[in-house]
Amino acid sequence: MLMSSLFRIGQVLKGRIGKYTITKEVQEAVWFAKNQVQETVVIKSVQDHPRIENERDVLKRFQHRTHCLRPLVDEIQEPSAPVTIALRYLESDLLDASIKKTLNRKELKHVSRCILEALKVLHEDGYVHTDLKPDNVFVNFREGDIRFSDVQLGDLGGCYPVDSDWATSGTLVGAPMWSSPEVILEMPWNTATNIWSFGAVLISLIYGGDFNLFRPKGVDRDHEEYLLEVLKEQFRYFAPFPAKFEEVTSPETINSILYLMQEIPQEKTTPFSRTTEREVIKKDKDFIRKIMMLDWRDRPTAKELLEDEWWKDDEDTAVIWSRLSASLLWPDSLNTNISLQGRSINKKALLPGADLLCGPGEFTTPASE
Repeated sequence: MLMSSLFRIGQVLKGRIGKYTITKEVQEAVWFAKNQVQETVVIKSVQDHPRIENERDVLKRFQHRTHCLRPLVDEIQEPSAPVTIALRYLESDLLDASIKKTLNRKELKHVSRCILEALKVLHEDGYVHTDLKPDNVFVNFREGDIRFSDVQLGDLGGCYPVDSDWATSGTLVGAPMWSSPEVILEMPWNTATNIWSFGAVLISLIYGGDFNLFRPKGVDRDHEEYLLEVLKEQFRYFAPFPAKFEEVTSPETINSILYLMQEIPQEKTTPFSRTTEREVIKKDKDFIRKIMMLDWRDRPTAKELLEDEWWKDDEDTAVIWSRLSASLLWPDSLNTNISLQGRSINKKALLPGADLLCGPGEFTTPASE
């Protein structure tokens, strides 16, 4: 049954606390509507599927514990079936915002904190968001150094407890490029899968646009080898699987890992840690390396990440670059070496067009397709 047949433009839905007039069908199972004071809300409804009811129940449980989840604003009573909910409307999402303009340093940390705060609340009760990606993080805009006035994680219809059948059976969930290795390998998954997905989102936001480090080259999403190709990219940048991973894997999974090792031997890996400083600064690389562990047991929790040194301001870095910029105004100083992040660098290397901080053995990660 087509979702557009559920509601028509101009139809009035009656909720517990208000009435909503449908104004636009946004996508399958999602509409915009106006309340009595002409504020936009998001209407979600679908026939014969539990995800809307699940999103309602999850939000009722968690939304009062954090401002970082997109909240339920009303439940529709007329029509009474199927289950229909009204959610807060936000102006855009992180994917669209990143495509329009790469996030600055303050925005990157603000957004990251909001995502982790939402995850921390879910994880405290053992719930897993199964589709964490930039276009499921919704934002409102404002003027200033940080363009986002609100950052809220949404699409909680696929949010399940770690002891659910979905999790314990290793059900394949989410978008593969943002999914953890254990999800792709169809192993049982838990809250740690969200930590990997957060890391993938963080990398994407650092580079900007529609970049995804794990996007397979030349393989469409509907290709039968797509999942394997995503796993190869994960292995290429964050190998190896530790030997102890065998403790929590099946013989079939071990065979898959051995296949990866044959396909991508050590000399063909491109460790993310060797990404150039001009692409990803050392502080960010260190933070990301803590997150992107192939063995889920080695990943920090959302709470631990929120307490990481990464959140300390970048004042020292800003001062360094300010001094460098000032010194570059003096031509007679260009033959002087300076120390930056423990390395001796000639100031000529910092002029526009120079190969900034590309030391021996360093390389550039692939550009976004």
